[in-house]
Amino acid sequence: MKKLNPLFAGLLFLVSLPAAAEIKVFACEPEWAALVQELGGDKVSVFTATTARQDPHHIEARPSLIARLRRADLLVCTGAELEIGWLPVVLRQSGNSAVQPGRPGYFEAANHVQKLEIPARLDRAEGDVHASGNPHIQTDPRNIGAVAAALVRRLAEIEPAGANYFQTRHRDFAQRWDAAIRRWEQQAARLRGARIVVQHKGFPYLESWLGLRQVAALEPKPGMEPTSGHLVEVLEKLQREPAQMILRAAYSDDRASEWLAERAKIPAVVLPFTVGGTDQAKDLFSLFDDTVQRLLGAMP
Repeated sequence: MKKLNPLFAGLLFLVSLPAAAEIKVFACEPEWAALVQELGGDKVSVFTATTARQDPHHIEARPSLIARLRRADLLVCTGAELEIGWLPVVLRQSGNSAVQPGRPGYFEAANHVQKLEIPARLDRAEGDVHASGNPHIQTDPRNIGAVAAALVRRLAEIEPAGANYFQTRHRDFAQRWDAAIRRWEQQAARLRGARIVVQHKGFPYLESWLGLRQVAALEPKPGMEPTSGHLVEVLEKLQREPAQMILRAAYSDDRASEWLAERAKIPAVVLPFTVGGTDQAKDLFSLFDDTVQRLLGAMP
């Protein structure tokens, strides 16, 4: 009997191994779609339910979203009630048992970080408050790293045959990410203590990370449009306690921040907030490259 060439035999063995199946992922926000792609590579197929130009609080539960979730193996969302206005409807109507809360196919990023601004009491009269804390965790890159560590374990649970592949990609990502965080922190050192006004209270994690000091918010209460009276009050406050810049997310209406910027003589800074929020923020790394540079560019 003729012996097989060892090289050919090895290749034959590799071909005979079961390939890791492609995981179909439904990501609620662009930052999680980008993170899944970093960790999953060509073993995942990712659909992003929203864009950086949409307010993540207010999304329509469209039939196209229901159809996409019906076919998904894994749902990756922020949680902390960010998607409460639309995701429960999409989940229910999808009929997909694999991605329901409590199942391996359901993943909430906010469960894996320390949340800020947890309210002492719940009162809807106080505006759009979230019972488990502020959900905009993606503005601190350290949170992205913590979520990545949990998400790679979930990918391996969904598709055990790809576990080594996912873990290898995570190690590579974590090394590059930690190095990038050190670089961003060095670049942003002079931002520490900078006084800011925010349009929406969407930046507490960014503020905590870089040491920014919020002195006012353009929304009188979270989720409420600024009134002319409230804007005048903010302007008067800034005359007593000046700020260096006004921050708004790429999806926010610019009228209130531009009105205040003109009268307070300080720049209004549009931050990408998530991947795709600006032309420069094409992935997770350039998201924070652009964020830091825009903040530094606004400093006097």
